[in-house]
Amino acid sequence: MNQNHGPTCNGQKEYWSDPKTHEKYKEIISTTPQRKGIWVADLHQHEGFWWSAYSLKGVLWARDHFMPQPNNVILSSAPKSGTTWLKALSFAVMTRSHFDEPASPLLTRLAHDCVPFLESEVRSNPQNLDLDVPLLATHIPYTSLPKSIIDSGCKIVYICRDPKDVFVSLWHFVSKMNPKAMDASALEDLHLEDAFEFFCQGYSSFGPYWDHVLGYWRASLESPEKVLFLKYEDLKNDTISWVKKLAQFMGYPFSSEEEQKGMVQKIVNLCSFENLSSLEVNKSGITQVGTNFLSLKNSSFFRKGEVGDWKNHLKLEMAMRLDQITEQKLKGSGLTFHFSSNA
Repeated sequence: MNQNHGPTCNGQKEYWSDPKTHEKYKEIISTTPQRKGIWVADLHQHEGFWWSAYSLKGVLWARDHFMPQPNNVILSSAPKSGTTWLKALSFAVMTRSHFDEPASPLLTRLAHDCVPFLESEVRSNPQNLDLDVPLLATHIPYTSLPKSIIDSGCKIVYICRDPKDVFVSLWHFVSKMNPKAMDASALEDLHLEDAFEFFCQGYSSFGPYWDHVLGYWRASLESPEKVLFLKYEDLKNDTISWVKKLAQFMGYPFSSEEEQKGMVQKIVNLCSFENLSSLEVNKSGITQVGTNFLSLKNSSFFRKGEVGDWKNHLKLEMAMRLDQITEQKLKGSGLTFHFSSNA
């Protein structure tokens, strides 16, 4: 581990342990508009987005105390947009010179353990950030990122997905949550149709979804050398080409010799949904989010991974409505989703 970063990490942990820090963030959150949404807890509005209190604390902490290194690569997404897959691919690309395929940590560790979230794992324990593998992830919208990240030499990789599949994946994911500090029956009362209405109105954690996507899309247009914008569907359709682009962008390009030896295909195979979802760690492991906040089965991160699974859950009129909202929200931006509402 690069010891030059040690004091910074220790300092961050002290900041988070400071009671004054807790009180300051608690006071800020108490003044925000609050409402129910498609999540495990009430959402708080801050700077145009909706957050759980836990996530908002993480954002405020990151702004005050997180100091990235120039070689950090930030993997960003709205929840359920392909985060796990992007983490696995990026980690495999970046560590390929240290781990042969049979010995990859991805075979025994959840991708989320290999690449920690800034606003949760790194915030609760800065030592979770592996400085030898300068990857970290976030769900924070671009306009709410810490200024230290925007002003740094960090590169950002963003992945988005057809909102219909995002919603369906989010609905299934939320239904599997086990919030320790909540009455589990709160989830049972939220039907698919109600959750859909919340999502359409933007009431989801880190939402509205379209604003989240547009922030990174515009940043990628302004600074393509700093922000790589990916669509889940494109990555699914041509994984090898996009993994090569990803490696090049992050500063870890494949050599001609590596390509000839099939290294790209090996990484794609290692990180495939079929392979990762079949691993014991991803079938039976448990992930703890924060301290006494949330418990998740690792298997909840591996449901289907398919493009167009929304057809099995949404009525045609629901799909058409979501497509219309998407087209309206993205109008004039140059960003489009090539999807069909035909069930």
